[in-house]
This record gives sequence, structure tokens and C-alpha cells, in this order.
Amino acid sequence: MSLVKHQASTDRTSLILRWLVFLAAGLAGLETSFIVLYILIKGLPYLNLELFSWTYNSTNVSMLPALLNTVLMALLALLIALPIGIGASIYLTEYAQPDNPLVTIVRLATETLSGIPSIIYGLFGALFFVKFLGLGLSIIAGAMTLSIMILPLIMRTTEEALLSVEDGYREGSFALGAGKLRTIFQVVLPSALPGIFSGVVLALGRVIGESAALIFTAGTVAEVATNLTSSGRTLAVHMYLISGEGIYVNQTYATAVILLILVIVMNLLSEWIAVKLGRNRNE
Repeated sequence: MSLVKHQASTDRTSLILRWLVFLAAGLAGLETSFIVLYILIKGLPYLNLELFSWTYNSTNVSMLPALLNTVLMALLALLIALPIGIGASIYLTEYAQPDNPLVTIVRLATETLSGIPSIIYGLFGALFFVKFLGLGLSIIAGAMTLSIMILPLIMRTTEEALLSVEDGYREGSFALGAGKLRTIFQVVLPSALPGIFSGVVLALGRVIGESAALIFTAGTVAEVATNLTSSGRTLAVHMYLISGEGIYVNQTYATAVILLILVIVMNLLSEWIAVKLGRNRNE
């Protein structure tokens, strides 16, 4: 009898937990859907060709210069952070001994950096890249600051992706006579690509949506950056500035729509590249 009661209690608890999980998932989906629909309803009616003029002025409030600067900033930040983050993760998982003090220090630093507010990164970038290195308010100073911001995220996701690759892949490669470096680049890394690209997607989202750090490092000039040392605002900074003026509320929502679409497109592109690389590897 007691066994039956225990089983019934366990089933009841499992059912309650299952419904709580479903409820949490539903609330998360509703919240996300509400935010997206609210932005679309508020912004879509005010999208027009003037917002995509090449030159910004107070009449058209063009977002095109900021849009192009955002794409350039994101690509530069990833170009700087990806090799460093992936290389560091390869060392931590494939070469370093578990009891190596350097591993503990690097992981502690990574966890600490991931929790620092973006404004702190902005102040560091302003002092180091803008002032000390003499780069001034520029695209390259902003990209370097953003690369430091997303480096912990890329390192953590890449390390987890590498650790998820079964040791049998490595052992099979060694048994066939492949060396350590060849095993990493031809066996381990291709198997970990989906996880690595998940980190890239998250990093892209943070880069595109960042504003506080870029105000101190890239500046707020509403022009298309002609070179890496030019100052320029991104979409997030552009949206922050025009919303603060109070007379471009509708254009702010329209900019938010484009920012949302840009994030979705870049995420889909990253996913497509990951699937394409995985398919080519299987062939």
C-alpha cells in the first residue's frame, strides 16, 4: 500500500513539474512574441525610403549610415575575437593539464569578464584604445572594445563545444596516425562547429545591440565610416540618440524594426553556414 501511495505521489509531483515547465515556456514565448509584435506594429507604418537616405539630416533621420556601420562593426569585432577565443579554448581543452594554475586563472577571468557591465568596457576602451593608443573615437576602437566584451562568451561556448566531442573521435584519429594538430583541425573542430556557431550567434546579438560602450569609443557621428579610423554611430546608438530628443519617436520604432530584422538575418546566416559546413564534412 505504501509503495502505491509513493508511486501516486511521485506521479503527481512529476505532473505538476511538467505543467510548470510548460507554463514557463509558454510565458517566455508570449513575452518574446509580445515584444516583437509591439515593435513591428509601432515601427512598420513609419518605414519609408527617407530613412535609408545616404546622408543623415534632421529631416530624414536616415538610419542607413548607422546600419552600414553596424555591419562593419560586427564583422570587425568577430574577426578579432573569434581567432583569439577559439585558440584559447583549444589550448584549455586540448593542451593544458587540468591541474595547471593558468587554466584556473583564465577560466576565472573569463567568468569575471562575462559579468562586467558594458559601460565599464566602454570606459576601458576610451582610456586604452581611444586615449592611450591614440585611435580616437573610431570604428576600430569600438570594434576592439566589443571584441573584448564578446571574448568570454566565445571562449565559454567554444570550450563547451570542444568538450562535448567524444574522446573516441580523437582516439580513432590517433590510431590512424594523425598528429595532435591535425586531429584538432580535421576531427575535433568540425565536430564542434554547431556549438561554436551558437556562441557566434549570441556574440552577434550582443555586438549589434550594444550602445553604451560604443558611445565612448566609436562616437556618435551620423555618417558612413570611410575607413577604420573614422567615427560613426551604430544602429543601437542611433536609436538611443534620436529617442532621447523626443521628436523622433516614430523613427525610433522604425529603427528598432530594422535592428530586429538585422539580428534575425545574421542569426539565420550563421545557422546556415554551420549547417553547410556540417553537410560538407559529412559528404
